[in-house]
Amino acid sequence: DLPGDLRDPIVTKLDLAQSPIQAFTVASARRDEESLSWLVDDTVTKRLLAVHGVGAVNRVGGVTREIAVALDPIKLQSLGATAADISRQLRQVQRESAGGRMDLGSGEQPVRTLGNVASAEELRNMEIALSDGRRIRLDRLATITDTVAEPRALALLDGTPVVGFEVTRSRGASEVEVGAGVKQALAELRAANPDLVFTEAFNFVTPVEEEFQGSMMLLYEGALLAVLVVWLFLRDWRATLISAVALPLSAIPTFIGMYLFGFTLNVVSLLALSLVVGILVDDAIVEVENIVRHLRMGKTPYRAAMEAADEIGLAVVATTFALIAVFLPTAFMSGVVGRFFKQFGWTAALAVFASLVVARMLTPMMCAYLLKDSGHTDSADGWLMRTYLKTAGWCLRHRLLTIIGALAFFIGSLMLIPLLPTGFIPPDDNPQTQVFVEQPPGATLAQTRASAEQARSLIAGIPYVRSVYTTIGAGSAGSDPMATPSGGEVRKATLTITLAPRKERPVRKQFIETEIRSALESLPGVRTKVGLGGSGEKYVLVLSGDDPAALATAARAVEKDLRTIPGLGSVASSAALVRPEIAVRPDFARSADLGVTSSAIAETLRIATVGDYDWSLPKLSLAQRQVPVVVRLTAGGRKDLALLERLAVPS
Repeated sequence: DLPGDLRDPIVTKLDLAQSPIQAFTVASARRDEESLSWLVDDTVTKRLLAVHGVGAVNRVGGVTREIAVALDPIKLQSLGATAADISRQLRQVQRESAGGRMDLGSGEQPVRTLGNVASAEELRNMEIALSDGRRIRLDRLATITDTVAEPRALALLDGTPVVGFEVTRSRGASEVEVGAGVKQALAELRAANPDLVFTEAFNFVTPVEEEFQGSMMLLYEGALLAVLVVWLFLRDWRATLISAVALPLSAIPTFIGMYLFGFTLNVVSLLALSLVVGILVDDAIVEVENIVRHLRMGKTPYRAAMEAADEIGLAVVATTFALIAVFLPTAFMSGVVGRFFKQFGWTAALAVFASLVVARMLTPMMCAYLLKDSGHTDSADGWLMRTYLKTAGWCLRHRLLTIIGALAFFIGSLMLIPLLPTGFIPPDDNPQTQVFVEQPPGATLAQTRASAEQARSLIAGIPYVRSVYTTIGAGSAGSDPMATPSGGEVRKATLTITLAPRKERPVRKQFIETEIRSALESLPGVRTKVGLGGSGEKYVLVLSGDDPAALATAARAVEKDLRTIPGLGSVASSAALVRPEIAVRPDFARSADLGVTSSAIAETLRIATVGDYDWSLPKLSLAQRQVPVVVRLTAGGRKDLALLERLAVPS
């Protein structure tokens, strides 16, 4: 059961793609930390949200301005007042509310009650009503200061505290387009504010751009090699040109089909095009070769094109549809694998079908008008062709042996399948990885920062590590979306590590991650996990049972045994650790006699220690924002259990 004064819960859909793609830090020699934090919350956020495809901008680190009302616990006890009652009175006074409407003159005007004070000085002079009817000024009960909130999150770049912000793309938006738009927006902000210095903390867009450019380069290389091979075998520039034209003319209809299906040029679709680039010219080569054969019979180019195309038409169509039957079913696979292969299957099938249309319609027409009979004799065949013809003749004369040999190769290939390693997606070699550090429950922000800094110092000494961006209590880049959300827990830290580019390091990212795991073994009293999101996890073991205590014991035993197996790293349990707490158990008999409820006790303690809920706090209205007014005990009073026991509770 949730507390009655909580807002209605909000159910959100789990979206694995809603992770930050970029993070930046901002610094200025003319602004303090609070000004920079408000700049990110207001100016930077508004500008970046105007970029097409940006879904959210979240500040990490920095501070938030607040009006702190630190109540003197001794004076509260002497006057019989409570922190909850004072917070409630301030909230009732600090409020703008509608007051109806009035007809004045020829028009209608709304009535609004403006009860807000404009500064902490005015707040000090406010009078608070006590339970016995007396009234007292607020500054006689508390110390009122215009300050910043107690930090519950922290961001550090290479050990230096910074004000950072993360950029998340909206669903369906292109990372590359969003990254370019964010870069341009930050350049405009820098031009308008010369004192600002934006530093890139991490960038998950760059690996996407590199993979895209690499896929495009493979596509170009494949097309060039396909044309080169055609020329080596045909040795006729006219026939090579006709075959090569099939490549772009098959790709253009494929792009049109991809657009109609809503596909994009990504690694998967480009992989499909790279795979079928040789197939795209295959039908055209068959058509050209047969037309050339008819030309050598003495026929005119037009007649040779007509008869040759008609002669092998059925074979070309059958071959093409056989290839479509191979690729298209992958587009209808189910599950996570199906989401990856949908674009792959349709793109490959569309490209192969487009090549059939080009080979059956355009290639014969071009051959009829471009090809010429240059003459041909058997003696002109090279040693490779003569060897091939002899081998083909032997196979045709010994058909049974040929079939037996082909079956033996086929069966042998099937027998080799179990020897091949399997996996869903091969490990990437992107220049980013992450380390998750988790302190035991009850750890403070300072303790988590100390552990995170120890981890950063160990990681910084590893070769090819360029920078380390640390977030504590906030930030979601790379976090495991299926894990329990940290929700701003100060005992959890995420270290985003930027490595040297792939061309500048001779080792893969997995080797560096292994070195990081070895270095962090000396870190005492913390849980660590190395790897971007869940990418480093090869095995997940699930233990279930009806007895929570027995289940926790079994989980610890399994975890201990797994750590003894050589080669296993990042062995961790998702079981929640026991969290220390201060338990307050009301005396129900005395509470009933005094008319005190458990909810009143909880509210008194909550407001006295941390203040009211954010949406219930009184606000100080300024020109561009509202500053929360947080009412609670002084820092010393919040650490004294004996003092908390003596707090008055309303009845």
